[in-house]
Amino acid sequence: MLNLKIIVTSTRPGRKGIIFGNWLTEVAKQLPQFNVELLDLAEINLPMMNEANHPAMRKYEHQHTRNWSAKIEDADAFVFITPEYNFGFTAAFKNAVDYLHFEWKHKPAAIFSYGGISAGTRAQQAVRLVLSSLSVTVVNEAVTIPMFTQYFDEELNFQPTEQIERTTAQMLQALVKWGNVLKAGRSEE
Repeated sequence: MLNLKIIVTSTRPGRKGIIFGNWLTEVAKQLPQFNVELLDLAEINLPMMNEANHPAMRKYEHQHTRNWSAKIEDADAFVFITPEYNFGFTAAFKNAVDYLHFEWKHKPAAIFSYGGISAGTRAQQAVRLVLSSLSVTVVNEAVTIPMFTQYFDEELNFQPTEQIERTTAQMLQALVKWGNVLKAGRSEE
């Protein structure tokens, strides 16, 4: 079984990422290949990087860093749920990634993005570059939701289309495949 961490990266009040995160968590829990945990960067509330040592040294001074390290070390795969801010991804997302180094390595990730007409695709491209520098395998299968507010009802319940459900299933299956391959490779290190 793979430990899948679904990470909601938006922290601002009124954000919709947590709604997507809750929906995706329920979908992923239906797959027997995953043990799923939702991680919300708003709740985790990491301060701007305040560790004196480079993350590759793993000499963490703060408990919040040790806690974050344990959560990510335990993962076999990730889904990052990200909006697009000014053609990029959130500062909280970059900060959370930068806190760690080895904990990310040789694990697959998928990106679930949302936004206006671009559906967060520019944020996805920026995320891919950052994650690749940490030896994270970003799968090609992704979910992109354009003009995302149209998918919410009056009570702010997410109403996915068949296309969104299909691409979500493809994304999760890609994580199963890559997750098993990379987990086997990490066991040989």
